[in-house]
Amino acid sequence: MMTTKYLKKKINEFTQGGTSSSSAKLDTEISESLHPNHFTVCKVVRHGFPYEPTAMAYDPVQNILAIGTKNGSLRIFGQPGVDCHERHDSDVAIIQIMFLINEGALVTVCADNSLNMWNLRQKRPAILHSLKFNKEIITYCHIPFQSKWFYIGTERGNIHIANIESFTLSGYVINWNKAIELSRKTLPGPVIHLSDCPTDQNKLLIGFESGTAVIWDLRIKAAENRFNGAQPIRSICWHFEGRQFMCSHTDGSLTCWDIKSPSKPVSVTYPHGKVAVKGGKPVDPCAPIMKVEWKSAKLGDPYVVFSGGLCQEKGGVGTPCVTIIQGKNTTVLEMEYPVIDFVSLCETPWPSAENQDPYAILVLLNNDLVVVDLTSPGYPCFENPYPMDLHESPVTCVQYFADCPADLIPALYSAGSNSSRKKTNYSKKNWPIKGGQWGTGGSSDQEIIITGHADGSLKFWDASQVTLQVLYKLKTAKVFERGKQHKSLDGEEEPYAIQKVTMCPESRILLVAGASGHVLLYRFSKLEASCEIMTLEVSIIYEVEDPDTPETELPPMPPNSLKRNTSTLSADSTGSLTTNSVPPPAPPSPNPSTGAHKPSTSSGEGMRDGVPNLRVKSSPQKYTMGFQPDLCCQLLWTEGEPPPLVTCLQINSFYGLVAFGTVNGLVIVDYIQKTCLLHMGTPNLYGSADPYQRTPRSPKKPKVPQSLGDIVEQLTDNERSRQASGATAAAEQPNGICVSPTGNNAKKMKSVTDGKLTRTDRSESSFTQSRSSSMSSLDRESKEGVQSLYFVESYARKTDPVTGQVIPETEKYSLTSPCLWVGTTLGSTLVIVLTLPPPGDQRISQPVIVSPSGTVLCMKGTILNIAFLNSNGGLITASTEAWKDMNYEQKEGEREKKKPVIQQRSRMSPSASTEMADRQFAIITSEKEAKVISLSSQTCAYRAKIAESSYVVVADVISMPNKELCLACYVANGHVMIYSLPSLRILLDCDFVPLTDLRVGRTFQFSAHGKALYQCSPTEIQRLTVCAEHSNSLHDMLGDLFIPCTTPEAPSRGFFKNLFSVSSGSLDRQELFGENSGKPSRSIAKHVPGSAGMEAVKAQSATVGGEIARTKLELIKRGEKLSETEKRTADMMQNAESFAMAASELMKKQKNKKWYQL
Repeated sequence: MMTTKYLKKKINEFTQGGTSSSSAKLDTEISESLHPNHFTVCKVVRHGFPYEPTAMAYDPVQNILAIGTKNGSLRIFGQPGVDCHERHDSDVAIIQIMFLINEGALVTVCADNSLNMWNLRQKRPAILHSLKFNKEIITYCHIPFQSKWFYIGTERGNIHIANIESFTLSGYVINWNKAIELSRKTLPGPVIHLSDCPTDQNKLLIGFESGTAVIWDLRIKAAENRFNGAQPIRSICWHFEGRQFMCSHTDGSLTCWDIKSPSKPVSVTYPHGKVAVKGGKPVDPCAPIMKVEWKSAKLGDPYVVFSGGLCQEKGGVGTPCVTIIQGKNTTVLEMEYPVIDFVSLCETPWPSAENQDPYAILVLLNNDLVVVDLTSPGYPCFENPYPMDLHESPVTCVQYFADCPADLIPALYSAGSNSSRKKTNYSKKNWPIKGGQWGTGGSSDQEIIITGHADGSLKFWDASQVTLQVLYKLKTAKVFERGKQHKSLDGEEEPYAIQKVTMCPESRILLVAGASGHVLLYRFSKLEASCEIMTLEVSIIYEVEDPDTPETELPPMPPNSLKRNTSTLSADSTGSLTTNSVPPPAPPSPNPSTGAHKPSTSSGEGMRDGVPNLRVKSSPQKYTMGFQPDLCCQLLWTEGEPPPLVTCLQINSFYGLVAFGTVNGLVIVDYIQKTCLLHMGTPNLYGSADPYQRTPRSPKKPKVPQSLGDIVEQLTDNERSRQASGATAAAEQPNGICVSPTGNNAKKMKSVTDGKLTRTDRSESSFTQSRSSSMSSLDRESKEGVQSLYFVESYARKTDPVTGQVIPETEKYSLTSPCLWVGTTLGSTLVIVLTLPPPGDQRISQPVIVSPSGTVLCMKGTILNIAFLNSNGGLITASTEAWKDMNYEQKEGEREKKKPVIQQRSRMSPSASTEMADRQFAIITSEKEAKVISLSSQTCAYRAKIAESSYVVVADVISMPNKELCLACYVANGHVMIYSLPSLRILLDCDFVPLTDLRVGRTFQFSAHGKALYQCSPTEIQRLTVCAEHSNSLHDMLGDLFIPCTTPEAPSRGFFKNLFSVSSGSLDRQELFGENSGKPSRSIAKHVPGSAGMEAVKAQSATVGGEIARTKLELIKRGEKLSETEKRTADMMQNAESFAMAASELMKKQKNKKWYQL
């Protein structure tokens, strides 16, 4: 083992060489076992509703659903827990999806005139073939049931035929000029429908947009009949007998045609039109009927289902709807969003079946998926088991906890089940989409995702498995009064929108920040409670000029002659201010519902000042089991300026403290005593260690204190003067510290104004901007805000906290103490020391003391993350307190008289083995770089430049499955980067998702065990992993989409139906469309091989193996049948022999008898 003297020597060698070298290393005992082969970036699963859907298809045998989107994404759903997401190589819209029913494949038609064959016989579907059209635009395609050829219609009106297996075109082409009448001189328009006759495969029905329908005879290559409609066609469907078909039109009408009578339709109806004269047109125009389906029923009249067609009164837009007509009964189902597509779910996939019997209707809406039960009275909807209500209200923030206590998820589920109302209007039958099979593997981690929404609600999701299940929903808007007032601080109509959320899983304390400058603290309880919410109103006021971005590596140190003010600040339980030298005056009677300043408003439409953006309900409210509000902190308007937005949150259940940063300051709250300990502008947190000289706007204004000690000193002088004059009111300082929640006549200071900034010193290091060079000048004018916070027990100072002098080398290490590390948007890291009273009754009665440490560490760019390692390389997590139900203790009349149970707390002191070594490492990550700072010497042990031309968006220290730690970063250029700790060696640099959408950067979250997530669209969340071990096991976790099963037999037709059928015999498509049809033109389309890779090979192997297994099974069945037949033949032979013997004996007996003896 290495000696401490050797370590000290290495430290001195490193510090003498400077901290700017990225190659310098500190020789420590920490061993690193992570290597690049331990990491890879892999998408796990996507949750939510497909964003901007454009197409839908359903496999009635496999019972799986496919949805295509505008950006080329393909989502495939089976039973709950079977969910797959894939995407085309380019961002092109999917205009149509077709299943090869019960074949384990589907074809997508994209807006770039390409057709793609997807293999579903593998965990991750992949494209096997692609066919790219060059000269024509694809408008509609059709795959006949159990056919190896499919039809492709184009915008010019031509129909091409392609082989499914080879994905090549046939020489057989139906040109538009041969399909229409010769007398017609105009184009018939794009092909909008193709389908073969249910009872005659030789007849192909072609629908043109102009209103013309053609029945084409495939054998003779000629049109059999032509049907000319008066209105443009939107869709066509067959009757199951193949004698009639129905068209839907743009004027809201349905026309029914007989294939033998092309001159006139059988009927023309307007289902929702008000017709003045029978057979005439409706009085008011109707919306187009976009799609119609005609399904048979074994019992009763057939079903006619269509979308649209409602009457548009006075030129209005028709309400989205789906209409169901059965006989004389008409049911209109109004939808909340526009209808994209719908599909009727039938018992059989055969279109010629007499008993199709639709049992449900799948309706794809623009923002939802609705399934209607046709077998229950009133046509109720099924309750959707998929997490498609993720966007019920727009998602504004996401929090991911990948390693929660085992009892948290059951508690949240119990609370959600208890609070949710039972919905009786849903169908009682099982969810009809039941295909696929769950994966065999699974994760043992307890994972929770919290989503914050624009309406102020929070949803807690169980993400332990591949699927996502809602556990509990919390509505924060119930805390506030409803009124006309309310707009968010950015001017939008979402005052309750959730901006930030964090939770302590061990103590079950939830902290929520809203868009109106409010922060709510919730405690979890298993009992109902009626309580009044405590409120603290806080103002952050200061007067300094906005500084430029810091660009020095380290801030200039103050000269030795500068005397540091070491006064401390403490706030008692009522929020009054005291100093060490002068006792505080007696404050007025405390009012827990008020905060740092007494609200004051201006009358009429004047300037708002000293008031919050929202009003908290004053009367006690009843809260159900779950998270119940305990405290509300509200930032106030100041002289017409709205409260600052909250940028970060931090909670420590053991300390009993909450800290939150804003765009211009910091607030620390003691939620046990309901007291604001500190509310101060960011520039004032530096004190005398400020590396910038911040010039006030006007020299005539009073001097602004520059540190916590200066504030205490000024307040002490003010207290003495007030006591001398006989003043009895409690003093309230004007610079951001909560002095008294009930104090009056508070002095208001103007917020940040324009002025000039000069640097006190200049380093030789180059000056760079906080973010990338592409940032505008407007960003440079923003205020210095707080971006990251971290409660930890660490070394706060490098110098003696009493004398202010540097401690000699032999005794420079001090004890650790509770601290709050603060990272700012200008790259500074500040340390605030917290002095806590002992646990128990003293913690309730004695104040918490907040004091400056004088430590300032500077880096390039905004500070994004702060974490700590111990001397063994383990993560130093914040101390936490075990959960306890406060309502239960109050109900039983108990009070806390014992020390709380903590999860982790360590105090480090000098010892013989660690006397000459740093015992902590602070890992600080900014937008540009990462540094490992040795504590308490505060020397830079390691440094890595992460982004040169770009900037880091999210950074976090995460643990891997083997408990090893690493630094994970997501960069704006789309790269995910992993660094080892503490040496900051690059382990992974993978190009993942570029930051083209700010939503990705706002919601990207790393969590334990190498897991992460981000919001990839307004309606979807994407989970991923950077762990190679998880990526390798993902194959077992994902479900199977294709399950081999037998296709239902074709419906049997009676003798008379076959006799009078329109069928002309079976069609040999291979002979008709194969090589005998000639060679296709090479300029029409190009075949592109798929990129399925090894997965396709494995799938093909599995397919061949499955075919062999099925063939073997069929042979076994045939052998069994042959054995049964042989056995029956042997029995028959034996019976015949017995009969012959009996006949022979009878003949012998009767042989010699006369006829009259018989």
